[in-house]
Amino acid sequence: MGSLPGYIQQRNELFEELWQKHISEQKQKEKIEVAVEVVEDGKEPVSSQVKAWETTPAQLLRHVDKAFASQVVVAKIEGELWDLDRPIEKACKISYVLFSTTEGRMVFWHSSAHVLGEACECHYTCLLSHGPPVEEGFFYDMRIGDGEAVKETDLGPLQKGADRVMKEKQPFERLWVSKLNLEKMFGYSKYKMHYINSLLPDEGSTVYRCGTLVDLCRGPHIQNTSKIKGFKIMKNSSCYFLGDKDGDSLQRIYGVAFPDKKLLAEHLKFLEEAAKRDHRRIGKDQELFMFDELASGCPFFLPHGTRIFNAIQGFLREQYFLRGYHEVQSPNMYDSTLWKISGHWAHYEVNMFRVEVDNKTWAMKAMNCPGHCKIFASKERTYRELPLRMADFGHLHRNEASGALHGLTRVRKFQQDDAHIFCTFDQITQEIEGYFDFLSYVYNTFDMDFSLRLSTRPEKFLGDIETWKSAEEKLTQALNNFSSKTGKGWELNPGDGAFYGPKIDIEISDALRRSFQCATMQLDFQLPEAFALEFMTHEKAAKAKEETSSDTNGPAKAKGGGSEANLSAKAKGPVVGAQEKESQTVNIRNRDDQKTQAKGELIPLEEAITKLVELRDQRRLVNSIDVQRRSANGGTANETAVNDALKKAEAKIEELTAKLKEAGLSGNQ
Repeated sequence: MGSLPGYIQQRNELFEELWQKHISEQKQKEKIEVAVEVVEDGKEPVSSQVKAWETTPAQLLRHVDKAFASQVVVAKIEGELWDLDRPIEKACKISYVLFSTTEGRMVFWHSSAHVLGEACECHYTCLLSHGPPVEEGFFYDMRIGDGEAVKETDLGPLQKGADRVMKEKQPFERLWVSKLNLEKMFGYSKYKMHYINSLLPDEGSTVYRCGTLVDLCRGPHIQNTSKIKGFKIMKNSSCYFLGDKDGDSLQRIYGVAFPDKKLLAEHLKFLEEAAKRDHRRIGKDQELFMFDELASGCPFFLPHGTRIFNAIQGFLREQYFLRGYHEVQSPNMYDSTLWKISGHWAHYEVNMFRVEVDNKTWAMKAMNCPGHCKIFASKERTYRELPLRMADFGHLHRNEASGALHGLTRVRKFQQDDAHIFCTFDQITQEIEGYFDFLSYVYNTFDMDFSLRLSTRPEKFLGDIETWKSAEEKLTQALNNFSSKTGKGWELNPGDGAFYGPKIDIEISDALRRSFQCATMQLDFQLPEAFALEFMTHEKAAKAKEETSSDTNGPAKAKGGGSEANLSAKAKGPVVGAQEKESQTVNIRNRDDQKTQAKGELIPLEEAITKLVELRDQRRLVNSIDVQRRSANGGTANETAVNDALKKAEAKIEELTAKLKEAGLSGNQ
């Protein structure tokens, strides 16, 4: 490792100066005794008296099982992730997070990204951008020289640099720094300055030191670099700063790390097997789907793939029917006014494909919800129609970044089994439970295991906090009910809800135990208000019916008015009333056939279904069902017609016989 450039040395000297000041201030704090509870899953909490601003969560690991303690990555105090070596500040409950959890892996891989950052800074003297954890490891973005690229020959030295950092057992040291000092510390880097000026509060933020790397970071982190036992640099690529194609071109290096070398070996074997089962490879080999650079992110489904797609869609369509959903179709693009009403334009415009129509800005449909709201609002609704379940297999388009596209798992054009349920507040829990039953049936059919996560209110959100709390309580209640029935637990994912409401994210696992966020259940109180969606309550309907019965001039004038009798009188097709309901029969009326509008013979329900199935299968141009009508004397229309014809014939015979007699001829002549 050569000497670091002057600007990095100045950064580190400023950190050291502020760090010594921080140490001095810590010593001056009053070390009062406070009560803490150490919580370990499945065990009774352990209470203890400790000194605030001195005792750390790491020191309290003596209260938990040794095997458990060896897997701990970070602490959690009152729900907040907390560095193991950061002093406790007040009375609290403390729990610990393991590497086996999602939270634990994210912290561990975030710390590993700092190890990679230090190795890169020492090797390249580059300008680091950011290094976050991702689903299967971590990466770090950087600018090398005047835009140089990472070479294959660089990866070996970088791996050695990371190994050195781990052997040195470098501690992660947390320091709060004012914004003024942050600007002094990172003024050499336009990338760090962007984050300071656009993302951080005016008061300042935290910085972490790890060996020679001082990095802008919220943390938390593992105790020291020796906790990383297996570290592997995986690959490199180029990217744009902030994902903007007009921004600087940066280099990105990916890595993965584990607290055990055995886990690293298992992971590398897993990746080898995953490559054999890559759906992109299977799709090509079996001629299921293809992609073309002239429609990047938009799959072409080939004949074999289309057959599979149609089979799955048919399966879902059948389930929608059995579960009381009504399938609809909505437009593929809308005037941007619709998206502004729904709130999507302010939060999602950058991810929508826009087009000019009649000097107005339109956008391709990225989600179905606003269109379904327009369908709901297209007529006056009553409480009898709720819950109203709408399903839609419409095409959706989202302007995903080119670097994020990945086979069929991240595309720009897709279809999904999307549905929206319009219901009353009291119906929410039962509808969510019905959704869970639907979800379980579908995933069990395909032998897919799944997990549940409740994502709550994010920093930027629509609506008021009380409404959000009510929504989150409803989802929590439904999750607890489902968990008690099935034994399937769920996780809390704070702050990751959609901007318009909390949601339950469902992750599925494939044959290689890889997790994918698939279905989602979102509770939205904002859209009904944005579109002023209303329905007529039971009380309003009763009042409207009362007014109708006393109004001889027509239906009620009340909002949503019109009696059941008025609605039934307009019906064309099977008519069902009290008599039909009791006798399990129907009275069929053919549209545009006035002769069938009077009440006819009541047909048994099974016979009516048979006739309807025959009508569907025959595909006749005359779309009607043969029905028989009762005449005044109680016979059917056919019987009456025959009797009338016989009577006329008999009258004619009598008339002819009389004329023959007058002519002197007998009837047999």
